[in-house]
This record gives sequence, C-alpha cells and structure tokens, in this order.
Amino acid sequence: MKVVILQPGYLPWCGFFEQMNWADIFVFYDDVQYTKNDWRNRNRVKGPNGPVWLTVPVTAHHSDMILDVKMPDKNTWAVKHIKTIQNFYSKAPFFNDYFPDIAGLIAGVYPRLLDLNVALIEYLNHCLGIKTQLFFSSQLAVSGERTQKLVDICVKLGASEYLSGSAAQDYLNLDLFAQKQITVHFQEYHHPVYPQLYGTFIPYLSVIDLLFNCGQESLEYISGRKNNGKMDVN
Repeated sequence: MKVVILQPGYLPWCGFFEQMNWADIFVFYDDVQYTKNDWRNRNRVKGPNGPVWLTVPVTAHHSDMILDVKMPDKNTWAVKHIKTIQNFYSKAPFFNDYFPDIAGLIAGVYPRLLDLNVALIEYLNHCLGIKTQLFFSSQLAVSGERTQKLVDICVKLGASEYLSGSAAQDYLNLDLFAQKQITVHFQEYHHPVYPQLYGTFIPYLSVIDLLFNCGQESLEYISGRKNNGKMDVN
C-alpha cells in the first residue's frame, strides 16, 4: 500500500498531482499548523506578462491549524480570480471544457479554506483521471509530532511505502519508518514541458495552466509519459 501525506493547497501544481497519482491512499494533512504566505492559500497562473499570483485573503492566527482557517465573509476575491483566469486562458484549447466548473467552485461559499481547496482538488482529480482514495489526517485520530505522526498515519492505513517531497530528506527520521518496515521514497520531480500560451515556457504554475492547454493529455505530462521538450529548472 503506497501512501502520500500532503497539506492541501490552492489550485496545486503538477508535482502535487504526480504524488497523488502515485499513491493508493492520499492523506490531506489538515491538522498541522497553518503557515502564512505559503501554497495553502495561493498559486500562480500565466498571463501575457508572465506569472501572476492568485491569493485567497484568509485570516489566520499563529496557532491555527489548517483545518481551522476560515474564509472571508465576502467572496469579492473570487470575482478577481475568476476574471483573471478567464482573461489569461480564454484562448487556450481546452478552456471551455473546464472553466465553467472551476469558476463555479471558486465562486462557491465555504466556511474554511480547507473546504475550498479540497473541492477544487477533487474536481481536478476527476479531470485528470486520478482515482486515488482520499483521507483527512484529522479524522484518523493519530497524535504525535513530526516524523512519528507521519509514521503512525502510515501504520494505521497499512502502508508499505511512503512518498515525500525531496526537501523532507533534511528532517525526516528514516529509522522510525524502517522500524515499521515502511519504505520511504523522495520525489524528484522533473517538470514536463507542455504547450503553453504566451511564449517562453514557465514551470511550477497551478495545474490549471496544464489542463487548459492540454486537456485529457494532462496526466500524461504530469506522470512523465509525455514531454514536449527538455528544460533545466531549479
């Protein structure tokens, strides 16, 4: 059983979905501390002058967990996001296939940032053809800190393999996984080059950039089975 545990983000990038597609079970890591100015409430899309941030204006306290972060009372921010996406991607080949649903989800009313992010991720999974089983760490009743908590989640779900981002090599205690016979893999994602609007290719955008440009072939690019060229990215 292959397990991935990640914090849910807003309109995540391709590498997020590469991990989700690899996993048999994906866990939304929602009962950890929320970090401001991070990917939880923002991501980038590409316009004619380069990348532009889309940021959801949440109010969060220092001690808030991800599942505690509330949405604004007014969703005027959503109008801006929808208009920006429409202006940037209306000429993309597959824009009309996905935009109405994405716009509808962004415009929805959600009590928490988590609810918005998960609704969008579930829809994007559907578009990409990813059928990984989803869980929330807050519903698994697992305590502990740092690596031990990750190990305990994996054990509870019967994991034999765990995939983490490459940056985690600096802080994961691999011995704790080894004690439970769980093999740890680190993602080394080689970002694909795909057809994209507005000139020079830019990586690390929201996956909607790929989806609007490549449609049903998007998962082929995410998984590395299809690539439009070579690129050195940092």
